[in-house]
Amino acid sequence: MTFQANEFDAKEVVNNDRDYVWHHLAQHENFKTNDPMVIVKGEGMRVWDAKGNEYLDAVSGAVWTVNVGYGRTEIAEAVKDQLVTMNYFAQTAGNVPAAEYAEKLLEKMPCMSRVYYSNSGSEANEKAFKMVRQIAELKYGGKKSKILYRERDYHGTTITCLSATGQFERRNQYGPFTPGFVEVPHCCEYRAQEGADLENYGVWAANQIEKVILEEGADTVGAICLEPITAGGGVIEPPQGYWERVQEICQQYDVLLHIDEVVCGLGRTGKWFGYQHYGIQPDIVTMAKGVASGYAAISCTVTTEAVFELLNDAEAGRMGYFRDISTFGGCTAGPAAALANMAIIERENLLDNVNEQGEYLRGRLNQLMEKHSLIGSVRGKGLFAGFELVKDRQTKEPVDESVSLAIAAHCMTNGVIIGRTNRSFKTLNNCICLSPALIARREDIDRIVDALDDALESVTSDS
Repeated sequence: MTFQANEFDAKEVVNNDRDYVWHHLAQHENFKTNDPMVIVKGEGMRVWDAKGNEYLDAVSGAVWTVNVGYGRTEIAEAVKDQLVTMNYFAQTAGNVPAAEYAEKLLEKMPCMSRVYYSNSGSEANEKAFKMVRQIAELKYGGKKSKILYRERDYHGTTITCLSATGQFERRNQYGPFTPGFVEVPHCCEYRAQEGADLENYGVWAANQIEKVILEEGADTVGAICLEPITAGGGVIEPPQGYWERVQEICQQYDVLLHIDEVVCGLGRTGKWFGYQHYGIQPDIVTMAKGVASGYAAISCTVTTEAVFELLNDAEAGRMGYFRDISTFGGCTAGPAAALANMAIIERENLLDNVNEQGEYLRGRLNQLMEKHSLIGSVRGKGLFAGFELVKDRQTKEPVDESVSLAIAAHCMTNGVIIGRTNRSFKTLNNCICLSPALIARREDIDRIVDALDDALESVTSDS
């Protein structure tokens, strides 16, 4: 792919970006010696920067978002047509694409009943937390207001979402946090806690949640928020028996089960939603990223009818409804893009592709582990995979974050963009994360894994 000279002045764009844009997750001192990357075009799984360099994107927009790939004109056209017809009105009123998408989304989510729109994963989770707190007021006299979250999970960037995030370095320097959020232990079998029952680790890890509920007082705990598969915390799939036991515990103690599908939702794991692999029934499901594959901002907080009715209490009078609004939850671009995005996933049978290519990806990563002793554990489901880097497989001592940084940089130099745990933990920033678009083919996966192979060789030879 080439660019026309009149499209933009590459030097001017890069200079403007350096001088005026505040980048996410960036120490800008680095831009004094290295130009910031400016991505200017995308097609399929490939992107190009302002200097004309081509990259294979193995992380779907760097943050697990562009599920159906770049350059989807049908999504752009759907958004354009909708915006010309009706671009915005607050969700105090309805609109056509929001009504249509809610119906189609709920068809994919048996037993779920209502869709509340906002514009980011953090906001979707904030809405869920507010729902839990208001239910505590309406039904339990304010007492059942605590919300549990899991060590290593991430739920968003706002102060309250960070209050529910089990990653030390993401939280560090941002306290004090919203009270009433309580951490439960992680469920990473590879990093099993001292004294864990390794024969039945999934059930044991779930039972640690019950312990926390009993310590806090079951009459004070209103909900637990969990990722179906921990994403940025290291691509951790809960072990066998975990989810079934979590569901039992929630039902036993009248605790709402809130599943954060911001990363896993809309096909990433090979089903429409990650929780659907485990035969559980959540009360609240939140989603964002892949809902519209980044073509428009949209998130959804989806609930059962029972949760909806708890917040639709006519007997409570003027305070008996969910008193919340999201300005851009009323923008029609989001649901219009989401409808077109879902149509592509269905038409192109992308869930089947995710399962087929995901199996191939895990096979190739396991081969990589056989070759490189630096890899301690390969994990994932569908086109959602990762591996831990360790100094020694016996001790499982994690490598320094500089090693995963060097691997990512080497892959970038070779035209492949990968992900990694980035200043999330004190010692466990040692995971490489992959989430190629749902359209990935075998040749794409081969190029990704070959780039990782070359990077691992380079890091090993340099040490």
